[in-house]
Amino acid sequence: MTRRGLGTGFALLAMLVLAVCVVGWCEAQRDPLVRHATIALPDWPEGAAPITILLLSDTHVSRLSMPPERLRRIVAGLNRTRPDLILIAGDMVSESLIFPTVPSREAVAPLGGLRAPLGVYAVLGNHDHARGVAEMRRAIVRAGITLLKDKAVRAGPLALGGIDDSVTDHSDFESTVHQMRALPGAKVILSHGISYRNFLPPDIHLMLAGHTHCGQINPPFFSGRRPCGMIRWPGHSLIVGAGLGTSIVPLRWNAPPDVWLIRVGPPQRR
Repeated sequence: MTRRGLGTGFALLAMLVLAVCVVGWCEAQRDPLVRHATIALPDWPEGAAPITILLLSDTHVSRLSMPPERLRRIVAGLNRTRPDLILIAGDMVSESLIFPTVPSREAVAPLGGLRAPLGVYAVLGNHDHARGVAEMRRAIVRAGITLLKDKAVRAGPLALGGIDDSVTDHSDFESTVHQMRALPGAKVILSHGISYRNFLPPDIHLMLAGHTHCGQINPPFFSGRRPCGMIRWPGHSLIVGAGLGTSIVPLRWNAPPDVWLIRVGPPQRR
């Protein structure tokens, strides 16, 4: 190949890389898709009305791809969906050696604008643990959000359990399940990762999680997409959100940001 041809090849490659980055940046910056699901829970309390849960995760606030101002705007839009209960599946902050980070208090503060009559609950993710549990707890409490760290609470008709991050091996799944069983209500478990999906006991029918970003970058020719969306198997349902922010690189490809509106209630009578 001549020097001129080599130069042309490099120029075309640079243009291709630039185009991929532009497309990936635009997808990462789009408003989140609002996905919908309806799930019947066999242990639904008699006479209780169905409720709508808003699931969001992986906000990964950073100066570059998810500044607090952008998250604040997204939160205002999510409030218009009028959920009964809001669950945040971890990784509210972003740890990076390349891109500027945002202090925990400033990163979590926009989530304090979320509004739901049954409350707003969150669990920690691996990035949150990297920032420090004490620091994150202060930021979350200051924002008016309830942190579930291997803890179960009554949330309307639900016995809601929140397990600490399994990705960094900080979770106590058995203790959380034990606490859930001591509460009345349909059992729903919130987690950052999906490590316990194959260990759900028969009486816990719904798990909600994040972490995978649905792969975040999925070229058309690559089929190795990470667990994403609605996953069902006998007796159980798992919903894995794609998240709002990005990790490592501020790009998304075939994995747009999303949140889930999940209608939960009793099984239909035949």
